[in-house]
Amino acid sequence: MNRTEFWKLVLASSLLSTAMVVFLTRWPVPDPTHAEFTEPETQAFDTARTRDEDINIRIYDELGPGVVNVTSTTLERNFWFDVIPRRGVGSGVVIDRKGRIVTNFHVVQEASRIEVTLYDKSSYEAKVLGTDRFNDLAILEIACPAEKLHPLKLGSSDNLKVGQKVLAIGNPFGFEHTLTTGIISSLGRSLRTESGVIENVIQSDAAINPGNSGGPLLNTRGELIGINTAIYSRSGESAGIGFAVPVNILRRIVPDLVSYGFVRRPWFGVQGRRLTPRLASALKLPVQEGFLIEGVEEGSSSDLAGLRGGRRRVLLGNFFLIIGGDVLISLEGEPVRTHDDIVRLLGDKRPGDRVSASFYRGDRRVETIIELVGYEQFGARRI
Repeated sequence: MNRTEFWKLVLASSLLSTAMVVFLTRWPVPDPTHAEFTEPETQAFDTARTRDEDINIRIYDELGPGVVNVTSTTLERNFWFDVIPRRGVGSGVVIDRKGRIVTNFHVVQEASRIEVTLYDKSSYEAKVLGTDRFNDLAILEIACPAEKLHPLKLGSSDNLKVGQKVLAIGNPFGFEHTLTTGIISSLGRSLRTESGVIENVIQSDAAINPGNSGGPLLNTRGELIGINTAIYSRSGESAGIGFAVPVNILRRIVPDLVSYGFVRRPWFGVQGRRLTPRLASALKLPVQEGFLIEGVEEGSSSDLAGLRGGRRRVLLGNFFLIIGGDVLISLEGEPVRTHDDIVRLLGDKRPGDRVSASFYRGDRRVETIIELVGYEQFGARRI
């Protein structure tokens, strides 16, 4: 193709493009269509709210203001040792008009600053009055006008029944004042935490998610029956298995937390291991089951009562143990097999209380009364 033919081709292409543009711009455009919506002629059901719905609504409206949002700030260090603030969100329950609020210990653990937000969106800095790692509970206090506080009524966890309806109010994932409902799925559960075992935990299927921790579990009478503390989930979100600390535990420990900052628990002061029939046979002991005491702490309740630990360290199979000590078999008439049994059986006791104990010393069974002493330095962490 020579130069003349090339320019003829370019000119023809330009004329064709111009003609197409003129044609398209003059092509008639149809008017837009107007869609119309006609409501169906069917009528809504003339159905009144059920009694169950009215209960839900009343509890949410009347008790919701007694549930607060707890925001904790902890200081962490990154790879470069820079201080980075981390914020966590939980829930809390107003328990009196003095500004006291109960929440979970893990919500405020190691927090450098704690902020409580009330139902009217007003916020107050909170101080920690007391903590109980053992039951995962903490008491906060805010300086707030009494008229802005709406304490919840404490019920009882003694006569709860599986199948009973329960309601939870909290701040899951930061969504404030969310109401969920369910039933009590089981009672008397044992919940193991980093600090020990919480006994008689309430299990429910009310949806509980991160942010609900420290919030209330309520019955249909509008009474607080538990503090939501944990969920069982493979994904980290609600799987219909939630756990609440019974309100009776809260009733028992609040006076100590307010007065002392910790729970006054007895210091029993023994270390040892579970005695199994196989171990009893190897050691030629007269009893097949119990708690083999390997050590007794000086000054503890057990020490003052005359219990003895082992005196000789031996290798049995693949592990070492200390033998020659007493074998504790019961407290208050209840069998003792593990250290957790001791913790559970002394859970309601206070320094100064007296408990009956049975143990074997050699071939002789001994019945005695142990007066419990405290170990306030360690509070909830020792027993």
